[in-house]
Amino acid sequence: MGKRRVDSDDEDPSAETTPASKRARTADSDEDEAPRATSSRRASKGKAKSRRRDEESDDDEDQDDDEEVEEKDEDERELEADILASLESKRGTRGGVADHGIIETIEMHQFMCHKFLTFTFGPQINFIIGHNGSGKSAVLSAITVALGGKANSTGRGNGLKSFIREGQSASEVTISLKNQGEEAYKPQEYGKSIVITRRFTKEGSSTWKIKSKTGKLISSKKDELAAICDHMNIQVDNPMNVLTQDAARQFLSASVPSDKYKFFLRGTQLSQLSEEYDICFSNITTTSKVLEQKQEALPDLKRALRDATSRWQEASKAREQKQKVAVLKKEQAWAHVTVKRKEMEGKIEDVAKATRRVPRVQQSLDTAQANLEAADKVVVEEEQKLDELGDREGLNDKRKEVQDEIKKKRDTVISLHSQMKDMDGNIKKAKRQMEDYQQQIDKETKRLEQNTEAKRAETQQKMQAARDAAENAQKAVESLSAERAAAEEEAKRIEAEGRPLEQALRAANEQVQQCRNNIDNCRRAEKDRYAAYGTNIQQVVQQINQTRWKGEKPLGPLGIHCKVRDNQWARLLRFTLGSMLSSFAVTTVEDLRTLKKILESSGNPNVTVLLFKPDLFEYKHGEPPEHVLTVLRALEISDDHVLRILINKSSIESRVLAPTRLEAQHTLSQLRGGAQAWTNDGFLVTKFSEGGESSVPLHIREMNAGLLVGNASDELARWTQNHNDAQAQHAAAKAAHDAGYAKYGVARDAFASFGPRLATAEETVRRAKTRMRQLLEEINEDTPAELSALNEAYEESNKDREMLTAQFTDISRQKATLDAEMKELITQRDAYTAQITDFLTHQQQVKDTIEKAAENRTKFLSDVQGWKKKLEVENAKVKEAQEVADHVQTEFEEWTAKAELYCARVETDRDPDELERIIKSTQDALKERERRHGASVDEMTDEVNKARERLERTQGDLNKMGALVKALKKSLSVRLSKWQEFRRHIALRCKLVFGYHLSQRGYYGKVMFDHDKGTLQLKVQTDDQAATQGVSRDKDPRSLSGGEKSFSTICLLLSLWESIGCPLRCLDEFDVFMDAVNRRISMKMMIDVANQSDKKQYVLITPQDMTNVTLGPTVRVHRMTDPERGQGVLGFSG
Repeated sequence: MGKRRVDSDDEDPSAETTPASKRARTADSDEDEAPRATSSRRASKGKAKSRRRDEESDDDEDQDDDEEVEEKDEDERELEADILASLESKRGTRGGVADHGIIETIEMHQFMCHKFLTFTFGPQINFIIGHNGSGKSAVLSAITVALGGKANSTGRGNGLKSFIREGQSASEVTISLKNQGEEAYKPQEYGKSIVITRRFTKEGSSTWKIKSKTGKLISSKKDELAAICDHMNIQVDNPMNVLTQDAARQFLSASVPSDKYKFFLRGTQLSQLSEEYDICFSNITTTSKVLEQKQEALPDLKRALRDATSRWQEASKAREQKQKVAVLKKEQAWAHVTVKRKEMEGKIEDVAKATRRVPRVQQSLDTAQANLEAADKVVVEEEQKLDELGDREGLNDKRKEVQDEIKKKRDTVISLHSQMKDMDGNIKKAKRQMEDYQQQIDKETKRLEQNTEAKRAETQQKMQAARDAAENAQKAVESLSAERAAAEEEAKRIEAEGRPLEQALRAANEQVQQCRNNIDNCRRAEKDRYAAYGTNIQQVVQQINQTRWKGEKPLGPLGIHCKVRDNQWARLLRFTLGSMLSSFAVTTVEDLRTLKKILESSGNPNVTVLLFKPDLFEYKHGEPPEHVLTVLRALEISDDHVLRILINKSSIESRVLAPTRLEAQHTLSQLRGGAQAWTNDGFLVTKFSEGGESSVPLHIREMNAGLLVGNASDELARWTQNHNDAQAQHAAAKAAHDAGYAKYGVARDAFASFGPRLATAEETVRRAKTRMRQLLEEINEDTPAELSALNEAYEESNKDREMLTAQFTDISRQKATLDAEMKELITQRDAYTAQITDFLTHQQQVKDTIEKAAENRTKFLSDVQGWKKKLEVENAKVKEAQEVADHVQTEFEEWTAKAELYCARVETDRDPDELERIIKSTQDALKERERRHGASVDEMTDEVNKARERLERTQGDLNKMGALVKALKKSLSVRLSKWQEFRRHIALRCKLVFGYHLSQRGYYGKVMFDHDKGTLQLKVQTDDQAATQGVSRDKDPRSLSGGEKSFSTICLLLSLWESIGCPLRCLDEFDVFMDAVNRRISMKMMIDVANQSDKKQYVLITPQDMTNVTLGPTVRVHRMTDPERGQGVLGFSG
């Protein structure tokens, strides 16, 4: 069957085709003689079944009285009975409402004479009434245009532009189709209604918008509209479905029988099938002629084969030489293979030689690489040792502080010594002056004794007593001062003894507080195992588990995977590995940045993130003997990657643990090479590989007890016990401190008791001296002025001596104190100097080791680079040799494969060139023979094969095409038979339904088909004929009145509608020629038929009034108002 053409939107009247159905294509020409031609062809070909005429009639109109005898076979009688029974069963019944394919609403914008017009159609019967000129027929035109029909089929215009309202630039028609039920079209997309909008403009453009019930645009293609119409069986271009005003007028007019027959075929789509069958028959005929022409070429092909075979047989004598050449070529082919095999074996040996050199170079490279790694490890270890040594700035600062203090005190001692020297000179000077004054006084006194001896003796006795009293009092002061100084020293000594007790008490307090802190940490660890490693670490671990990482998932915190085996090392390892235990490890830089952000956002900006390579390397070679305890052996590590990270970062496999520095030194002395140890008493002990060792204090402080804990509950119990022990130690330290403080109080009170006593003694000295001055004044009063002056001078010198002596004693005591302090400071300075010297010595040793290791590393790196280049060269040679060998091997395999395809293996030792000479001489002989015969044996063989192939191919093609033509003829015959059956059944149903509908008016009539001549005639007997004439004579429709003719035609139309499956029935001005009676009966009959029709929708247009027609609930009447048109006045000149 022919495929439906899809036209562009440019609505050229000559190019319009309908998308409504694949069966909707009809011939545009009324001179279509397809049925007649088909019938004639069937008669001439003998392919049609014999059939009887449905009706026989006399063409002469005067012989109306002749009775026509209609013979019916048994099948036709049964079919007629079934049709009549079906009609009777429908009487009084009501058909169902269609679920899809009927029109729900139609809207017209600027269409024909309507500015805007809309209708909501009922599901079964719709009458559109209105006066002439109201635009009723525009509704059918809008339906045709919106559903893709041709514009000229409406009879209202030659193109879409003619439908645009005058004065407007564009027009639009929208139709809503019902889309429900099981057979709905794409209900998921369109819903319960399909809204189709067609817009066209004066410029000739035309567009479709196909939307869902909700207004969503689904498609704008005409193909989608065609698919919808095909699915719903809508045929808008079928003249039987949409009968326009012109078509209705033509149908109702007195057309010739052949036109009615053509209308019948087009309406039932039988004409389209007939046309397609004609095309099929024409193609089959053409193919048969081509086959007949090809059949004539067979004798020539057979003769050509015989001639070629004869020539080939004449040249067959050359076969032996040809076979000899073939044998030689086979041997030559395998001779080439043998040569290539020998070349391949040589190349493979070259590859083996080059390959054998690679392992030796690789071994040298591995050795150099191992040396380089060892040197790198030495550099790393020594640099780590250097880092662990720290710097000497602290020691230098402390030594400088001590040195500055020594200098300050030395300057003070020198100053005191100078003062003491000056004082000693002044005291001696004062004593000499006193001796001089005493001699002068004695001399003067001796001179005066003669005159006042008795009085003077008494005065001198009193003076001597006062002097003795002053001296005794002064001795008492000096004795008390000495005792007071001794008491002060004792108090200071006791105070110094109390400082360790105070430090011990402070340490006990700190230990108790540390135990309490660790108890709190252990309790937190029981609830959160990550609490010891930072803030919100558990949330950090959850984020790590939920994040997608570039490399492997980060490890951490590392301490989660570590547990100390013996708690005696926990404090030391928590201090030395603390930061490592809280750190995380990642494998890529991108992951490091991501994890840093996570840690910072959780409040852990200082947590270290390490980069590591997930390499489970072997580390046993770096461990000391098994009896030596290392950090690795003291820990239980559950993750292999964490273990190796700690090995790389902290050398835990070689770091020794010892209880004391002495034991660490002893253990390290037994190990070869350099090593380091951590001790429980707080030292980093280093043994240098070149000799010598150092010890650096670690200054251990207690870290979080949650680190390196396997079981938090056990650790909590241990720290609880430690807390109890610490409290006991605190109590003992406090008791010792209180006892010492009490002893210090006694000594301090003893020291303080000397104050009043010393003050009393000093007061006694002052009173004695006052008494001496009084006596001296008395003596002076009785003695001459010269002796008095000497006595005063003597007393003045004595005062100076006493003052200088007191000052000298005080300064001597200060100097003694400073000397003792200086001695202690000098001891500290010497200790710091020794430590700095020891530090510099060890630091220089480590630097020398690092420098030497760096030199070795540079040398080994150069070796590695050299061996790598050498290995690359050797690998390149191997690769080059392998490529050559592979190429030769590939050639050998290809040559072998080609030789095997050419012939079986031939063993030969002959050279290919030698075989080439033999072949050439033999071929020259063959060419000479071919020259004599005019062609070679191969050419003749090819000629025979080609001739045979042409003959066999032609015979095969003819046989296949003949079978195809036979099958096509058989198929077409079956289809033509079915076509005739369809036509016979439709015609029979049309006859019966036509008579049935005429009987509603009391008429009797027949539809007479002549399928051979292609005519359709109506015979109608009215009721007035039977009443007036008393005879039964059929009338030709042309002799009927206008109303009778219109009623008869309506009956014919209803009978034809019974054979059409389209859900739409549209008819325009069907009652224009009917009288009132026929119109009323026709209306009732049409309404009854419509009500009995199942799932059909009728749109009937009439200019008549509907007041005399009884309407039921299934009928919807749409009344149109008169159009608004400008009515002017013709201007006639008076």
